[in-house]
Amino acid sequence: MSRAWKQLLTIPSIGVSLLPKLACPLCWPAYAGLLGSLGLGFLISGKYLLPLTGAFLVVAVGALAFGAKRRHGYGPLGLGIVASGGVLLGKFVWDSTLTMYATVGLLVVASAWNAWPRQSQGCRPD
Repeated sequence: MSRAWKQLLTIPSIGVSLLPKLACPLCWPAYAGLLGSLGLGFLISGKYLLPLTGAFLVVAVGALAFGAKRRHGYGPLGLGIVASGGVLLGKFVWDSTLTMYATVGLLVVASAWNAWPRQSQGCRPD
């Protein structure tokens, strides 16, 4: 894998690291100023929030789908799809903070499950 590709793959992790801070009302002016200075102030409006959230969820589920057969099968992928649907429903349909946070937690569980190393079937001590 090339170095540029590895650096590009760090962008979603930066976005995820900012998620807890997005709930803080004191941080909103700082984000608005940062995005405005970059010419991206339009992203703060609710009009762009659904497509942006959907795009990040597609990236997350795509990462779970990549190599799913070699990792832990399709269990983490299925859990990630259900969790992504729950995030969209909880945020944009039901307006339920509890549902949204619970399904974000499920998405984190699916990612950890997918990243957990598999036990090798070879040389097992008796």
